[in-house]
Amino acid sequence: MGKASDWLREERRKVLGDWVAFCVQCGAARRWFEEFEDEVPADCPQCGGEMLRRCPSCSAPFSSTFTVDCESCGMQLRNPELFGTKIRRG
Repeated sequence: MGKASDWLREERRKVLGDWVAFCVQCGAARRWFEEFEDEVPADCPQCGGEMLRRCPSCSAPFSSTFTVDCESCGMQLRNPELFGTKIRRG
């Protein structure tokens, strides 16, 4: 990735939040800042499913809404498909 995309990613994080939490059931997502992590709900406000904000194996936070496998340890966090569509391109 080029420097422009790195700059845009960093700007987005400064405004919207450093990390991402997502629902493993419906895919709803929200960004969060480290200092406000305790404000991220444990249950999805949309469907009541589990909101995952850190890897259950290594406790690493997620940088992308489209995370399927943990970037740090490689553990699969959720099914790679949601509503019959791949979450990430192959």
